[in-house]
Amino acid sequence: MRRAVITGMGIVSPIGNTVDEFYSSVKAGKKGFSLLRELPDIGNDFSPEFEVKLAGAVKDFDPEKRIAKKEAARMDRFTQFGLTAALDALEDSGSDFSDIDPFRAGVIAGVGIGGLTLTTKEHKKYLEKGPGRISVFYVPMIIGNMAAGTISMKTGFKGDNFCTTTACASSTHAIGEAFRKIKDGYLDVAIAGGAEACISEFDLGGFNNMKALTRSDDPDRASIPFDKERNGFVLGEGSGMLIIEELSHAKARGAKIYAEIAGYGATCDAYHMTSPSPTGEAAGMGMKLAMEEAGLTPADINYINAHGTSTGLNDKYETIAIKNALGEEYARKVVINSTKSMTGHLLGAAGSVEAIMTALSCRDDFVHATVGYKVPDPECDLDYCVEGNRNMTVNAALSNSLGFGGHNATLCIKKFVE
Repeated sequence: MRRAVITGMGIVSPIGNTVDEFYSSVKAGKKGFSLLRELPDIGNDFSPEFEVKLAGAVKDFDPEKRIAKKEAARMDRFTQFGLTAALDALEDSGSDFSDIDPFRAGVIAGVGIGGLTLTTKEHKKYLEKGPGRISVFYVPMIIGNMAAGTISMKTGFKGDNFCTTTACASSTHAIGEAFRKIKDGYLDVAIAGGAEACISEFDLGGFNNMKALTRSDDPDRASIPFDKERNGFVLGEGSGMLIIEELSHAKARGAKIYAEIAGYGATCDAYHMTSPSPTGEAAGMGMKLAMEEAGLTPADINYINAHGTSTGLNDKYETIAIKNALGEEYARKVVINSTKSMTGHLLGAAGSVEAIMTALSCRDDFVHATVGYKVPDPECDLDYCVEGNRNMTVNAALSNSLGFGGHNATLCIKKFVE
């Protein structure tokens, strides 16, 4: 059976724009949240009375480090993030894969929303000046598949190329589909992950009106997954991209290997537009399927990077789903955390950043704390790694994503062993 391993990573995030910066911030328990009025690029766009106060914005990002100025001007911010992370991941892998048939090298990039922020700007221009003033680049800039398309144009990868759009599960599905393409023999290498950038008053207003966002102005008590006082997520932005490679090719070129992707589960709640199912049945089945494909049992899983959004329903129902998947005994033994406690919720890019974190945990036997947790919730009664970081053996882990529409995706990531 063909095996798929992670040989390169790239990140743009609220807590660091390289994997090393991101990892250092995670170890330090750094939260990446800023008051909206203090964001240099967009702070003036927000009404003083706006109820949402915080966002997980990417800071100090210069697209021209990787992208020519003229090209960058014709890309939405999410595509700039995705392309930058992909090129960083490719450099990290130590290969341009020119030895591989380009039709066996693919790009699968998840995007949940795409260029909604640009849409609001162009719509304002339309209302004020008419349709003739809409940018000629508007459509190709905002469509979600443009991250995957642009990455292929820069890398020459001509194989499978598509965009997964399953809300907050988008990039986990992208990585899972890339894993399957390699495992089943359709590709030898893939760039997979996700990208998102939609921090604006319009975007935040929509999430706020559905009661999904925290209105806290205290970064230390915003995005507090599994805490009884949680009251919504902090909207973030960024990208995570992984190089996923067929094992024999990686070994032949002497690649460094972070971890192995061994299983993938994808299910749907078939329940509600925004709420996870109270039974946790489908999300739990996604975890079971990922373990089954990896040839593992609940006893083998000792770490879960949870979806952990800091919303009342998600954290309670994900806890139930974990119990369904592992059984009560092993659910109480597994260590769970939420990277969103530091990054906020990167929507379509969340799963890819969390998969990177999970791979690093497998490589380094390290599990970060769920930062900011203070008040226990009787309905969230598992081990959420709240006392601090842990140095512990991580041989096999799950990374969960649960998206609006009931979309569930789980990756099973293992420590690499020959």
